[in-house]
Amino acid sequence: MDQAVETPATTATDPARVAAVSGDAPSSADAGREPSGRRWQLPGWWHRDHPVFVPLAGFFTGMAFIILVPGTYAAILKSMVGYERTEELFPFVLLTLVVPIGLLVPQHTRKFGRYMLFGVLATAVVVVGVAVGVLWFLLNRDG
Repeated sequence: MDQAVETPATTATDPARVAAVSGDAPSSADAGREPSGRRWQLPGWWHRDHPVFVPLAGFFTGMAFIILVPGTYAAILKSMVGYERTEELFPFVLLTLVVPIGLLVPQHTRKFGRYMLFGVLATAVVVVGVAVGVLWFLLNRDG
């Protein structure tokens, strides 16, 4: 039952690997490259995004956007102009929706903008749905 697997690669604690990771010794991939004059250079895989990075980043940015922006806007307005005037000016927070809609226009940011808008809408639907559910529960409980 003893099956040992021989691995020719370096292990995580191998001194040669530690030296290569820390930058003390040049790796075999860098042997054919000429120095570019820069102190460091981004690796070649940097521009090839992981397929779920942009959707997740867009969705959670939209979620944070819909939670933080209206609350921050209201808090700043209330501290500057008072409660009554804040109630009058609060609908202008809807102008911030120009940001995710504006991201839909350029081709480069379109995918991120779609997922950001989806995060905004999904969060709004969940918040409204939970509020309606709680209100319905409270009204039916008290009669």
